Amino acid sequence: MTLNSELAPASVDQLRPEKISTAVRGLVQGTSGAWVRSDVLITDGVIAGIAAPDTIPARRVIDVKGAYLVPGMIDAHVHSLSHHGEGIAAATRAAAAGGVTTIVEMPYDNTGPIANADRFKRKFDLASAEAHVDIALLGTALPKGGWREIDSLVEAGVAGFKVSIFNTDDHRFPRIPDGELLDVFTAVAAAESTVCVHAENDEIIKHLIERYRPEGDDPLAHLRSRPEVAETLGVLTVLEIARAAGARVHLCHTSLPRSVDLVNTWAADGADVTMETCPHYLLLDAEDMRAQGTRLKINPPLRTAQAREGLWDRVERGLVDIISSDHAPWPEELKIKPNVFDNHSGAPGVQTIFPTVLAEAHRRSPKAFDAALRAMTINPARRYGLAATKGAIAPGYDADIVAFNPHASWTVDAREMQSNAGWTPYDGFVVPGRVELTMAAGKIVFDGELRSADGDGRVLLATR
Repeated sequence: MTLNSELAPASVDQLRPEKISTAVRGLVQGTSGAWVRSDVLITDGVIAGIAAPDTIPARRVIDVKGAYLVPGMIDAHVHSLSHHGEGIAAATRAAAAGGVTTIVEMPYDNTGPIANADRFKRKFDLASAEAHVDIALLGTALPKGGWREIDSLVEAGVAGFKVSIFNTDDHRFPRIPDGELLDVFTAVAAAESTVCVHAENDEIIKHLIERYRPEGDDPLAHLRSRPEVAETLGVLTVLEIARAAGARVHLCHTSLPRSVDLVNTWAADGADVTMETCPHYLLLDAEDMRAQGTRLKINPPLRTAQAREGLWDRVERGLVDIISSDHAPWPEELKIKPNVFDNHSGAPGVQTIFPTVLAEAHRRSPKAFDAALRAMTINPARRYGLAATKGAIAPGYDADIVAFNPHASWTVDAREMQSNAGWTPYDGFVVPGRVELTMAAGKIVFDGELRSADGDGRVLLATR
């Protein structure tokens, strides 16, 4: 499935001016694709309409000049609790500072996976108390019958599920064998929910890790242990089981143009499947790992410059459904051990994804910019049942609005990151576009300074 959206100014008929609390003034994209200076009008945290400047009075006007007004990003892949040093407060602070107004939180927490309704309720309470922006929570199914908890998790309010066919950790992040994957997909389909999957072939990777571990002082040994076929075979396994089960399935963090093509082929054949890629596959490649070392150990690994360009080609053609950060905020001490295989996999990214990807897409072409924007806003909203109120600048939608200035360059500085990880792969990068304002439900949460507080965000329950 290739998702689409029309991000267009809406009618202001029947607006009640006395109810308009705020007008955010900037460039809004019209149906022709042109960016038109407009007022986005807000009442009670919701977009009431879009009008020409000064045609509808508002008690407060926020003028962002020549910046684009775009929907707040929905980051569909965030690990706030994989490491005890991060937490929901830190991850969502980082989100607010980067133009992300909703995160979809993964279920693999350091205290154990969110695999039953009781654990979901405890996480719901924690998120309600700590989140700076809105958050949707995923559940998971454990091996040996965990799929039987799917109905109770759906009733509790999960936005979807996450499983893996690669065994990252026996307890926290286990592999679901193929037979049980069919059970999981069948149960998720019956519950009318969505399941996202880490799709890498376990047997190939475990075999090659043993082969290349003696070469682990070379960071690129990690790439050799996870060849392209490990991803594409994993993707094929998931696609065929999803098709057989009739499940709504999403492929996480795909790193290869071929993976994108496989998903689109199965979608054209009637399977309800989508995919995502991540900023590290769009902005970095294997040579960056050669330069930065083990810090850039990520699963799947960074690929070639040719693969990176192939992904951008597919972004521009609208074949990449979602772009998400896969925010994995491991501290540096867990990323710089001499043997690459002894390090944790993943990198922080929720604060940098929106401006870096939008800036690069804008540099490439208007078509790439529009497609990347959809892939970070309305498309994830639709995939996770949030599109009634999230992902668009339109009446009735939450006033989650970001001012993105494509003409203002800035330099990424690790010291300015809100995540507790304390580092970023993009430290020192000069980015030709920046987030100047983040508004969540009509409230300014970032304007160069963080304005949000613990508990400002809401835990969202998906509509199906």
